Amino acid sequence: MKITKTLTAMAVALAATTGTSAMALDELVVGYFMEWPTANQYAQHNKLYDEALGIPVKWVSFDAGTAMSAAMASGDVHISYSQGVTPFLVATAAGQDLQVIDIAETYSDNNNCVVRSSLEIDADNTNELKGKQVALPIGTAAHSDFLAQIGHFGLAESDFKIVDMTPVDSAAAFASGEFDMVCGWGGPLRRMKEHGNVLLSGPAKEAVSGVIYDVTSTPSSFAEANADVVTTFLKVTSEMNTMYAENPEP
Repeated sequence: MKITKTLTAMAVALAATTGTSAMALDELVVGYFMEWPTANQYAQHNKLYDEALGIPVKWVSFDAGTAMSAAMASGDVHISYSQGVTPFLVATAAGQDLQVIDIAETYSDNNNCVVRSSLEIDADNTNELKGKQVALPIGTAAHSDFLAQIGHFGLAESDFKIVDMTPVDSAAAFASGEFDMVCGWGGPLRRMKEHGNVLLSGPAKEAVSGVIYDVTSTPSSFAEANADVVTTFLKVTSEMNTMYAENPEP
Protein backbone atom coordinates (compact mmCIF):
# COMPACT_ATOMS: atom_id res chain seq x y z
CA MET A 1 0.00 0.00 0.00
CA LYS A 2 1.58 3.29 -1.08
CA ILE A 3 0.42 6.50 0.55
CA THR A 4 1.28 9.90 -0.85
CA LYS A 5 2.21 11.92 2.23
CA THR A 6 2.56 15.14 0.27
CA LEU A 7 -1.15 15.30 -0.53
CA THR A 8 -2.02 14.54 3.08
CA ALA A 9 0.26 17.33 4.28
CA MET A 10 -1.27 19.73 1.76
CA ALA A 11 -4.77 18.85 2.91
CA VAL A 12 -3.81 19.37 6.56
CA ALA A 13 -2.22 22.72 5.73
CA LEU A 14 -5.29 23.78 3.76
CA ALA A 15 -7.56 22.81 6.61
CA ALA A 16 -5.44 24.78 9.06
CA THR A 17 -5.87 27.94 7.01
CA THR A 18 -9.57 27.37 6.43
CA GLY A 19 -10.44 27.30 10.11
CA THR A 20 -12.70 25.18 12.24
CA SER A 21 -15.86 23.45 11.17
CA ALA A 22 -18.72 25.71 10.19
CA MET A 23 -21.18 22.83 9.95
CA ALA A 24 -21.94 20.94 13.14
CA LEU A 25 -22.10 17.26 12.25
CA ASP A 26 -23.98 14.70 14.29
CA GLU A 27 -22.45 11.88 12.25
CA LEU A 28 -19.78 11.49 9.57
CA VAL A 29 -20.72 9.17 6.70
CA VAL A 30 -17.79 7.57 4.90
CA GLY A 31 -18.03 5.45 1.77
CA TYR A 32 -15.41 2.77 1.30
CA PHE A 33 -14.50 0.18 -1.29
CA MET A 34 -15.19 -3.31 0.02
CA GLU A 35 -13.10 -5.45 -2.35
CA TRP A 36 -9.77 -5.35 -0.50
CA PRO A 37 -8.46 -4.76 3.02
CA THR A 38 -6.85 -1.44 3.91
CA ALA A 39 -4.88 -0.40 6.98
CA ASN A 40 -7.51 2.09 8.10
CA GLN A 41 -10.03 -0.70 8.60
CA TYR A 42 -8.31 -1.30 11.94
CA ALA A 43 -9.39 2.19 12.99
CA GLN A 44 -12.81 1.59 11.46
CA HIS A 45 -13.32 -1.63 13.43
CA ASN A 46 -12.01 -0.20 16.71
CA LYS A 47 -13.87 3.11 16.31
CA LEU A 48 -10.68 5.16 16.44
CA TYR A 49 -12.15 7.63 13.94
CA ASP A 50 -15.18 8.11 16.19
CA GLU A 51 -12.91 8.72 19.17
CA ALA A 52 -10.70 11.23 17.36
CA LEU A 53 -13.61 13.10 15.77
CA GLY A 54 -15.90 13.05 18.78
CA ILE A 55 -18.87 11.97 16.65
CA PRO A 56 -20.09 8.61 15.31
CA VAL A 57 -18.74 7.51 11.94
CA LYS A 58 -21.02 5.49 9.68
CA TRP A 59 -19.24 3.37 7.06
CA VAL A 60 -21.10 2.51 3.85
CA SER A 61 -19.63 -0.04 1.44
CA PHE A 62 -19.65 0.39 -2.34
CA ASP A 63 -18.66 -1.91 -5.19
CA ALA A 64 -17.64 0.88 -7.60
CA GLY A 65 -16.42 4.46 -7.53
CA THR A 66 -19.25 5.59 -9.78
CA ALA A 67 -21.72 4.77 -7.00
CA MET A 68 -19.57 6.76 -4.57
CA SER A 69 -19.84 9.82 -6.82
CA ALA A 70 -23.62 9.48 -6.90
CA ALA A 71 -23.79 9.13 -3.11
CA MET A 72 -21.68 12.26 -2.59
CA ALA A 73 -23.79 14.16 -5.12
CA SER A 74 -26.95 13.32 -3.19
CA GLY A 75 -25.37 14.21 0.15
CA ASP A 76 -25.68 10.67 1.48
CA VAL A 77 -21.89 10.33 1.86
CA HIS A 78 -19.46 12.98 3.11
CA ILE A 79 -16.11 11.32 2.32
CA SER A 80 -15.26 8.46 -0.04
CA TYR A 81 -12.21 6.39 0.81
CA SER A 82 -10.61 4.40 -2.02
CA GLN A 83 -12.60 5.86 -4.91
CA GLY A 84 -11.14 4.99 -8.30
CA VAL A 85 -9.47 7.95 -9.96
CA THR A 86 -11.36 7.27 -13.21
CA PRO A 87 -14.87 7.63 -11.76
CA PHE A 88 -13.64 10.66 -9.84
CA LEU A 89 -12.47 12.29 -13.08
CA VAL A 90 -15.67 11.31 -14.89
CA ALA A 91 -17.75 12.94 -12.15
CA THR A 92 -15.73 16.16 -12.05
CA ALA A 93 -15.71 16.38 -15.86
CA ALA A 94 -19.51 16.23 -15.70
CA GLY A 95 -19.54 19.18 -13.31
CA GLN A 96 -19.65 17.52 -9.90
CA ASP A 97 -17.67 19.64 -7.42
CA LEU A 98 -15.42 17.02 -5.85
CA GLN A 99 -11.84 17.27 -4.68
CA VAL A 100 -9.06 14.82 -3.91
CA ILE A 101 -7.86 15.07 -0.33
CA ASP A 102 -5.49 12.08 -0.34
CA ILE A 103 -4.23 9.11 -2.31
CA ALA A 104 -5.68 5.97 -0.75
CA GLU A 105 -3.67 3.19 -2.42
CA THR A 106 -2.26 1.74 -5.62
CA TYR A 107 -3.24 -1.66 -6.99
CA SER A 108 -2.13 -2.09 -10.59
CA ASP A 109 -2.17 -5.90 -10.57
CA ASN A 110 -5.45 -6.10 -8.68
CA ASN A 111 -7.29 -4.58 -11.64
CA ASN A 112 -7.27 -6.40 -14.97
CA CYS A 113 -9.17 -7.99 -17.84
CA VAL A 114 -9.54 -11.74 -18.34
CA VAL A 115 -10.05 -13.61 -21.62
CA ARG A 116 -11.93 -16.92 -21.61
CA SER A 117 -9.47 -19.83 -21.61
CA SER A 118 -11.25 -21.77 -24.35
CA LEU A 119 -10.54 -18.96 -26.83
CA GLU A 120 -6.79 -19.57 -26.47
CA ILE A 121 -6.03 -15.88 -26.94
CA ASP A 122 -3.00 -14.29 -25.34
CA ALA A 123 -0.70 -11.34 -26.00
CA ASP A 124 0.53 -12.94 -29.23
CA ASN A 125 -2.82 -13.23 -31.04
CA THR A 126 -4.98 -10.42 -29.65
CA ASN A 127 -6.31 -9.62 -33.13
CA GLU A 128 -8.66 -12.58 -32.60
CA LEU A 129 -10.46 -10.54 -29.94
CA LYS A 130 -12.21 -8.47 -32.61
CA GLY A 131 -15.97 -8.87 -32.43
CA LYS A 132 -15.88 -10.46 -28.97
CA GLN A 133 -18.32 -9.56 -26.22
CA VAL A 134 -16.83 -7.85 -23.17
CA ALA A 135 -18.43 -7.09 -19.81
CA LEU A 136 -16.91 -4.25 -17.81
CA PRO A 137 -17.96 -1.41 -15.50
CA ILE A 138 -18.00 1.68 -17.73
CA GLY A 139 -16.41 4.82 -16.31
CA THR A 140 -14.16 3.01 -13.85
CA ALA A 141 -10.48 2.10 -13.52
CA ALA A 142 -11.27 -1.27 -15.12
CA HIS A 143 -12.66 0.54 -18.17
CA SER A 144 -9.56 2.76 -18.43
CA ASP A 145 -7.32 -0.28 -18.08
CA PHE A 146 -9.24 -2.09 -20.82
CA LEU A 147 -8.84 0.87 -23.19
CA ALA A 148 -5.12 1.12 -22.48
CA GLN A 149 -4.53 -2.58 -23.05
CA ILE A 150 -6.48 -2.91 -26.28
CA GLY A 151 -4.87 0.28 -27.57
CA HIS A 152 -1.48 -1.25 -26.87
CA PHE A 153 -2.44 -4.21 -29.05
CA GLY A 154 -3.72 -2.00 -31.88
CA LEU A 155 -7.41 -2.52 -31.16
CA ALA A 156 -10.21 0.00 -30.60
CA GLU A 157 -13.29 0.02 -28.40
CA SER A 158 -15.41 -0.21 -31.55
CA ASP A 159 -13.87 -3.64 -32.24
CA PHE A 160 -15.83 -5.09 -29.31
CA LYS A 161 -19.41 -5.59 -28.16
CA ILE A 162 -19.34 -3.99 -24.73
CA VAL A 163 -21.83 -4.56 -21.93
CA ASP A 164 -21.80 -2.29 -18.86
CA MET A 165 -21.73 -4.59 -15.83
CA THR A 166 -20.29 -4.58 -12.32
CA PRO A 167 -17.36 -6.95 -11.69
CA VAL A 168 -19.42 -8.97 -9.21
CA ASP A 169 -22.11 -9.65 -11.81
CA SER A 170 -19.72 -10.15 -14.72
CA ALA A 171 -17.62 -12.65 -12.72
CA ALA A 172 -20.76 -14.71 -12.09
CA ALA A 173 -21.80 -14.48 -15.74
CA PHE A 174 -18.29 -15.43 -16.86
CA ALA A 175 -18.37 -18.50 -14.64
CA SER A 176 -21.64 -19.59 -16.26
CA GLY A 177 -20.19 -19.31 -19.75
CA GLU A 178 -21.27 -15.82 -20.76
CA PHE A 179 -18.92 -13.25 -22.34
CA ASP A 180 -15.56 -13.68 -24.01
CA MET A 181 -13.74 -11.17 -21.87
CA VAL A 182 -14.47 -9.50 -18.54
CA CYS A 183 -12.74 -6.76 -16.58
CA GLY A 184 -12.74 -6.04 -12.88
CA TRP A 185 -10.86 -5.96 -9.60
CA GLY A 186 -10.47 -7.56 -6.19
CA GLY A 187 -12.46 -10.68 -5.39
CA PRO A 188 -14.37 -10.73 -8.68
CA LEU A 189 -11.07 -10.59 -10.59
CA ARG A 190 -9.80 -13.63 -8.71
CA ARG A 191 -12.97 -15.51 -9.66
CA MET A 192 -12.64 -14.39 -13.29
CA LYS A 193 -9.12 -15.83 -13.44
CA GLU A 194 -10.52 -19.27 -12.61
CA HIS A 195 -12.01 -19.34 -16.12
CA GLY A 196 -9.50 -17.37 -18.17
CA ASN A 197 -6.18 -15.63 -18.54
CA VAL A 198 -4.93 -12.05 -18.53
CA LEU A 199 -3.12 -10.49 -21.47
CA LEU A 200 -0.68 -8.44 -19.42
CA SER A 201 0.48 -8.43 -15.81
CA GLY A 202 3.19 -7.03 -13.57
CA PRO A 203 5.63 -4.44 -14.91
CA ALA A 204 4.50 -5.09 -18.51
CA LYS A 205 0.93 -4.15 -17.63
CA GLU A 206 1.97 -1.13 -15.59
CA ALA A 207 4.07 0.11 -18.51
CA VAL A 208 0.92 0.06 -20.67
CA SER A 209 -1.81 1.09 -18.22
CA GLY A 210 0.23 3.21 -15.83
CA VAL A 211 -0.11 3.09 -12.07
CA ILE A 212 -3.72 2.50 -11.08
CA TYR A 213 -4.69 4.15 -7.83
CA ASP A 214 -7.64 5.17 -5.70
CA VAL A 215 -8.21 8.52 -4.04
CA THR A 216 -9.93 9.81 -0.95
CA SER A 217 -12.46 12.36 -2.16
CA THR A 218 -15.11 14.68 -0.81
CA PRO A 219 -17.42 17.42 -2.07
CA SER A 220 -15.57 20.75 -2.03
CA SER A 221 -18.39 22.35 -0.05
CA PHE A 222 -18.04 19.73 2.68
CA ALA A 223 -14.26 20.15 2.87
CA GLU A 224 -14.60 23.92 3.15
CA ALA A 225 -17.28 23.76 5.85
CA ASN A 226 -15.69 20.91 7.80
CA ALA A 227 -11.95 21.43 7.47
CA ASP A 228 -11.21 20.15 10.97
CA VAL A 229 -13.18 16.95 10.31
CA VAL A 230 -11.27 16.31 7.09
CA THR A 231 -7.94 17.00 8.80
CA THR A 232 -8.70 14.60 11.65
CA PHE A 233 -9.92 11.91 9.28
CA LEU A 234 -6.70 12.13 7.26
CA LYS A 235 -4.58 12.16 10.41
CA VAL A 236 -6.10 8.92 11.71
CA THR A 237 -5.79 7.35 8.25
CA SER A 238 -2.13 8.33 8.04
CA GLU A 239 -1.48 6.89 11.50
CA MET A 240 -3.01 3.57 10.44
CA ASN A 241 -0.86 3.43 7.31
CA THR A 242 2.26 4.16 9.35
CA MET A 243 1.32 1.47 11.86
CA TYR A 244 0.81 -1.06 9.06
CA ALA A 245 4.08 -0.12 7.35
CA GLU A 246 5.97 -0.65 10.59
CA ASN A 247 4.12 -3.86 11.52
CA PRO A 248 2.80 -5.54 8.35
CA GLU A 249 2.40 -8.96 9.96
CA PRO A 250 -0.98 -9.65 11.64
